[in-house]
Amino acid sequence: MNVVVLSDTHAPRRWKSCPPPVADRLRGADAILHAGDVCVPSVLDELAAFAPVHVVKGNNDGPDVPAPEILELTLDGLRVGMIHDSGPAKGRLGRMRRLFPEADLVVFGHSHIPLDESGEGLRIFNPGSPTDRRRQPYGTIGVLTIERGVLKEARIVAVT
Repeated sequence: MNVVVLSDTHAPRRWKSCPPPVADRLRGADAILHAGDVCVPSVLDELAAFAPVHVVKGNNDGPDVPAPEILELTLDGLRVGMIHDSGPAKGRLGRMRRLFPEADLVVFGHSHIPLDESGEGLRIFNPGSPTDRRRQPYGTIGVLTIERGVLKEARIVAVT
């Protein structure tokens, strides 16, 4: 299963429409995870034209963005937790393990800083932002490969 992970698209201020390098990655995706700060629901419609979208609400998402604060789902047997803001870096792995005790992977956003870290029997993954890189050298997304409950590959991909 090929999964594209996004966060912090911040439309329409930052995401006017799907950037071509992001669209290239979305073609052929089996699922899309968006870790919040969509800002306008039309982004979800645009993404859904590529693959099923799973989204959590970010701190900049209003009531018109149809998303829960926390989401747990299973993708090809892999247990995934999603939240927008995972809190401070210190203690993050333990905090995410307590919040998602059954998860194999937790996807989050908010900081716009890409992160792929493992510990405490958990992998945590922040794709960064494709449109608002802040202090990062590139806008980024995440690409996951899942096979029968195993996360075979997780990559941060530059798209700007």
